[in-house]
Amino acid sequence: MDVLANLLDGPRARGAFLLKAVLDPPWSIHVRDEAPLAVLTMVRGGGWVIPDGDEPMRVNVGDVLVVRGVRPYIVADDPATPPQVVIHPGDHCTTLWGEPLAEKLGLGVRTWGHNVDGGTMMLIGTYHMSGEVTRRLLDALPRTLIVPAGSWHSPVVPILAEEIVKDEPGQSVVLDRLLDLLLITVLRAWFAHDDARTPLWYRAHGDPVVGAALRMIYNDPAHPWTVASLADATGVSRATFARRFTELVGESPMAFLTGWRLALAADLLQEPETTVGSVARKVGYGSSFALSAAFKRVRGVSPQEHREALAGQRR
Repeated sequence: MDVLANLLDGPRARGAFLLKAVLDPPWSIHVRDEAPLAVLTMVRGGGWVIPDGDEPMRVNVGDVLVVRGVRPYIVADDPATPPQVVIHPGDHCTTLWGEPLAEKLGLGVRTWGHNVDGGTMMLIGTYHMSGEVTRRLLDALPRTLIVPAGSWHSPVVPILAEEIVKDEPGQSVVLDRLLDLLLITVLRAWFAHDDARTPLWYRAHGDPVVGAALRMIYNDPAHPWTVASLADATGVSRATFARRFTELVGESPMAFLTGWRLALAADLLQEPETTVGSVARKVGYGSSFALSAAFKRVRGVSPQEHREALAGQRR
């Protein structure tokens, strides 16, 4: 397993909000859905994204826009066009005056706009959940990033455009997986750019020693890893391994291992059927007490308090 696989290995898209918007100028959408992550691909035409408090950014045909965080933003044909549509929390879409968008601009399954041949066509997908496993990578992303057309290649966009308007058994699962694939493909292209602000731990995956150790940790977090065992497995001395890992990753091997295990635990605790004991065994702690002590020490709350807080957010 590599770092990009870890991005969605926890809470993948589940019943994600997906929409095809077909619009003619002037148009402007005020996104206030508080979703932790959104992906927009410009299939036809172009527009602008105006993050709250930031400068407008141009989105051209074939570009993919990724927006991280819950702050509002506007997508419009022109930065000067006032909002006409609002996307609220819970994927509730209305006109500026509160009229349900499905009644006002509905064009079919998961489609709304002015007409089916509108000059601008966008595919929009939003994730409702963000997990602790994903946070390590998502925190490395800027609030808004655009991957330009021509810098990535994948057949997923035309497939998504075809599937998004279908209403067949299991369709939500199909769309969730296509959204995951689009996100992974786009982020892989973005991180490959020389000017991408990649975190130390991401770049360390290219090192033959530290990268191998990171993959071992990711693949088997429950293993009783030590600095000595990781050094032995990568073929270097303990001192060399510890120094090299800390220099490239920005923290010691054991600090990284602890953070990864607790991130996994925080993710697994979102599943209501899991127990603290079962989570502890999966992430390398011998008992629920050991996990609880580490969780409390590092995160300031117990696993149970963390789980209760998550449940409260869903209500």
